[in-house]
Amino acid sequence: MPEGHVIHRLARDINNNFAGHHVRVTSPQGRFATEAAQLDGCELTQAVAVGKHLFICFDAPWAIHIHLGLVGKFHFTHGEPRGVVRLRIGLEDTDTYADLKGPQWCRLITAASIPDIADTLGADPILGGPPERRDAVLQQVARSKRTAASVLMDQKLFAGVGNIYRAETLFRLGIDPMTPSREIDAPTWRDIWDDLETLMRAGVDAGRIDTVRPEHTPDAMGRPPRKDDHGGEVYVYRRAGDPCYICGTPIEHSVIEGRNLFWCPTCQH
Repeated sequence: MPEGHVIHRLARDINNNFAGHHVRVTSPQGRFATEAAQLDGCELTQAVAVGKHLFICFDAPWAIHIHLGLVGKFHFTHGEPRGVVRLRIGLEDTDTYADLKGPQWCRLITAASIPDIADTLGADPILGGPPERRDAVLQQVARSKRTAASVLMDQKLFAGVGNIYRAETLFRLGIDPMTPSREIDAPTWRDIWDDLETLMRAGVDAGRIDTVRPEHTPDAMGRPPRKDDHGGEVYVYRRAGDPCYICGTPIEHSVIEGRNLFWCPTCQH
């Protein structure tokens, strides 16, 4: 499932290509055709990301609410639509389109309902937002009996944080992922937040997840670049059995609450 940086980058690219323009909104697949017809020809005013949710707003009382889920893709393309395209956004006088395929949901909502939906989500490290919202989340996890690994994946707490950022931040700060949240002190939780904010904002700019520090890059260590679908250089994610870049201990793997978890038993002891 795409993590928050992917959705924020999508919002940025949609704004760069379409915001301030009257757009064509269609549904080549047909499943969103009735809703698309209500927006076709409207001005796209803004795309906004909150966590893993994308909202596309128009000069109309309606907006599109998208969650990509596990297999959804939203990409920019040219020419005729290819494959099963749920939603297509484009301009009359250009050959640039944004095509949505296979989302968990793509639905028409009232623009006025966006704040209420956003309020059901946790604090988004990319957005930063009011310090009091961040502090409320950190106070909540500081009282929780759940593990650090568990609370970091809770979208009602940390909006946009996924499996990769969860594993990498805990490694970078030397935290055992199975530590009960309430056993982690407040300054360390603020460090976790700050690290997530730094990594995820960098992911928006780079379009990939890089979490290794300069001294652990392929060039610095004389090792080949890592090859993985998500791209980027990481410490533990999908490196089960490989030696830790810092201590050499094989990276561990387990399935926790249905999600893969990776960690170094030495560096995170």
